[in-house]
Amino acid sequence: MIGQYVLDLQEVDETQLALVGGKGAHLGVLSRIEGIRVPGGFCVTTHAFRQIMAQAPSVEELLDQLSHLNPDDREAIRTLSAQIRRTIEGIAIPGDLAAAITRALSRLGEQAPCAVRSSATAEDLPTASFAGQQDTYLNVVGPTAILQHVSRCWASQFTERAVTYRQRNGIDHRTVNMAVVVQRMVFPHASGILFTADPVTGNRKVATVDAGFGLGEALVSGLVNPDVFKVRHGEVVVRTIAAKQRAVHALPAGGTQEVEVDPQRQEQPALTDAQAVRLVHLGRRIEEHFGRPQDIEWCLVDDDFQIVQSRPITTLFPIPETADQGNRIYVSVGHQQMMTDPMKPLGLSMWKLTAMAPMTEAGGRLFVDATRALSTPTGRTGLLDLVGRGDPLTRDALETVLDRDDFLPLLPDPATGRPPAGGAPAPIETDPAVVNGLIERSRASIDALRRDIATKAGPALFDFLPEAFEEHKRVLTDPLNHQAIMAGMEATWWLNDKLHEWLGEKNAADTLTLSAPDNITSEMGLALLDVADVIRPHPEVVAFLQNVEDDSFLDELPKHAGGTQARDAIEGYLDRYGMRCAGEIDITRPRWRESPSTLVPAILDNVRNFEPGAAQRRFEQGRQEAWKKEHDVLTRLRALPDGESKAEETQRMIKRVRTFIGYREYPKYDIVSRYFVYKQALMKEAERLVQAEVLPEKEDVFYLTFQELHDAVRSNRVDDRLVRQRKEAFQTYHALTPSRVLTSEGETLNGAYRRDDVPDGALVGLPVSGGTIEGRARVILDMGQADLEPGDILVTAFTDPSWSPLFVGIAGLVTEVGGLMTHGAVIAREYGLPAVVGVDRATRLIRDGQRIRVHGSDGYVEILS
Repeated sequence: MIGQYVLDLQEVDETQLALVGGKGAHLGVLSRIEGIRVPGGFCVTTHAFRQIMAQAPSVEELLDQLSHLNPDDREAIRTLSAQIRRTIEGIAIPGDLAAAITRALSRLGEQAPCAVRSSATAEDLPTASFAGQQDTYLNVVGPTAILQHVSRCWASQFTERAVTYRQRNGIDHRTVNMAVVVQRMVFPHASGILFTADPVTGNRKVATVDAGFGLGEALVSGLVNPDVFKVRHGEVVVRTIAAKQRAVHALPAGGTQEVEVDPQRQEQPALTDAQAVRLVHLGRRIEEHFGRPQDIEWCLVDDDFQIVQSRPITTLFPIPETADQGNRIYVSVGHQQMMTDPMKPLGLSMWKLTAMAPMTEAGGRLFVDATRALSTPTGRTGLLDLVGRGDPLTRDALETVLDRDDFLPLLPDPATGRPPAGGAPAPIETDPAVVNGLIERSRASIDALRRDIATKAGPALFDFLPEAFEEHKRVLTDPLNHQAIMAGMEATWWLNDKLHEWLGEKNAADTLTLSAPDNITSEMGLALLDVADVIRPHPEVVAFLQNVEDDSFLDELPKHAGGTQARDAIEGYLDRYGMRCAGEIDITRPRWRESPSTLVPAILDNVRNFEPGAAQRRFEQGRQEAWKKEHDVLTRLRALPDGESKAEETQRMIKRVRTFIGYREYPKYDIVSRYFVYKQALMKEAERLVQAEVLPEKEDVFYLTFQELHDAVRSNRVDDRLVRQRKEAFQTYHALTPSRVLTSEGETLNGAYRRDDVPDGALVGLPVSGGTIEGRARVILDMGQADLEPGDILVTAFTDPSWSPLFVGIAGLVTEVGGLMTHGAVIAREYGLPAVVGVDRATRLIRDGQRIRVHGSDGYVEILS
């Protein structure tokens, strides 16, 4: 019976998590690591907890009620969880269980002071630490008190914070069981927490030690600020000594007490540098054993460190895997592509197979290894200039790393040898036929892809797709394609730089590019206004759309007066733009054609907020404003010294920017058009795998890489365990925030603007579309939840082309991610919307409904109310 209810810590290992909980399993493993001292003790297993729960059938009914509560209904959770705790604490511990605990206690010494600590089965896990969710009791003395506090630990499974945490994370309360760890109490001189990786920067080479006097509760509870030691390569590199006015000490008869620290000791360090380095050495041994960075609770007793807990640090962003042991610098792809959410494995592998540059992945995100480009003077200058033009935050983050001379030393530029035959390519002519030809070439290539892929299935499809990917890359790497994109961007930069120099104009190109031709993304937003024009005259259709709940609504529309015209208008829109969606670089995301209800809120906003013919009027108004701006700057330039020459050169550049800037958006449209063709073919294979009972549902293929899906189609076999693990990992990736720059040491960097020309309290960002606008902030994270009124300012994490239909109805834009030439910035300029992007934590610092002022020319946002 003792073996069923009680296990000595020395008997416990990581395979017994279901029996002893996360904390117990970790302590059992720690006690086996050579050189690591762990206070002796035992675990009261989950068998005991389940026996206690079986004696309280009323708890089952309470758990049913609890599971139906909203995680934000704090009052109801507080009431129910308190009732469950009272019930559990009121259950008498059966005699055989009490005897088993008492016998185990006698081996420690019946009156020995002990720590009684909760150890849940969903605690201290690699993907979720659950830190602080259940209770710990210190300095508990005597069998009666120990048994009472074991009951309290069982009950702490249902503290309000633990219940809320599980509800928010979608964890069934019944799937978590509670073990209890009872350990001999230690009375330390100092105690604290060791992070074997810097918890702020993520740097795996820097360990952080927080230390205070007495028991660690003083630090955990926030009673005192700790001393902080940062240790790198066996040396303290940063030391911050705090005034530690209070400490927690054990009382002789049991329990703990806050005491005042002798004023003469308050500013003395709790550890010496040598002790901090020795502690980190122990931490590295623990980290090596568990295979990941650890959050370790420690005590110092007579110059001897004892470890009382170790759990994985779950908030660190993973480091891309590489065979190269040298220092490396990675740049986020998501910050360039406006998709910082995690991608599923099929999405990651498809983007890597079709991308123009080699990429690596970590935490469900893609990164480009920029190490080689940054290793030479020419490469470094070129990359920093290119990045800085679009996103100064990424440039600043890169420079922060590069300023550390020892991280990535510069190598000499390679010998250039002879110039390439033929010299530099001839400059592209300012001719609309160039853009028209590129668009026609793209359409023909995609039409051929549709025709060819329609005849392919099974292994033949996977033999064909690599050829399709090569054509995909050939079209996008066509030198003329690149020249057309760069021509528009370079003309934009020239106009902004020169007109600022000559006329003091800020971001003049913002107005000069209004309603530029051939912008597929801005046309997409205006086209949805035309759809609204078809729907607006039919009240029955409008009423029906207001109650749409699923994607079958298109089939139902013809049953309503005007519904056939409405359906045809939406279908026409989907034929042209149905391959788009939020996060469209991930092939696994549902496209508008697959989930047309996503568009309904935007259509209804357009019906409500616009008059008929708005699309044409908007476009013409922009064209007129651009023409007036051109006339104005040319007139002012001619009045300057050498004015005719300046005006003539500027006019050439205005023509050039209006010829090419709209095409900037077309290559992305080409990519997502091809992606939808690939996806439709791959999903037919997924359906066959479901029919063959290889997979339970077709979306499971999203958790396979392209090669793994290929193998599954050939073998008719899928590793169910792998799919399940990938799903679990994907869920954890949502809690991680990718940075603009990541190093091989795990350091995450997001850069800073380093500006002192903005008002106090303003939120700083990157100016991408000129003008100033004041209005109501609408903080929207999901386009499908949009509910906009005229004059609203959209505040969101990031936008990609799929958000363009919302742009026609807003007055300004604020995003957390973005650069000068990313899609949101381009479309904001196209529509004449003041916009500031790259505003750190904008969706958290700006509340929905607040009045804000966006300074699109100066790059900051003021919160007015």
